[in-house]
Amino acid sequence: MTLLTAHKILISSAVALFVLYALSEVRNYLHGDPGALPRSGLSAAAAVGLAVYLRWVWVHRPSATPPR
Repeated sequence: MTLLTAHKILISSAVALFVLYALSEVRNYLHGDPGALPRSGLSAAAAVGLAVYLRWVWVHRPSATPPR
C-alpha cells in the first residue's frame, strides 16, 4: 500500500465520520437541542470540503504523473 492509498482511505473515512456526525446532530436538534443545528452545519461543511479535496486527489493522482 502506498502512502497515497492510505491517505485516500483516511480522508474517505473522515468524510463518512463527518456525515454520520451531522446526521446525529440533526437528530439531536429534532429532539430539542438548539445548539445542535450549527454543529450539524459545520460538520456537513467539513464533509463537503473533504469530499472536494478527495475528488481532487483522485483526479490529479500525483503518483501517476511521470517524472520530469
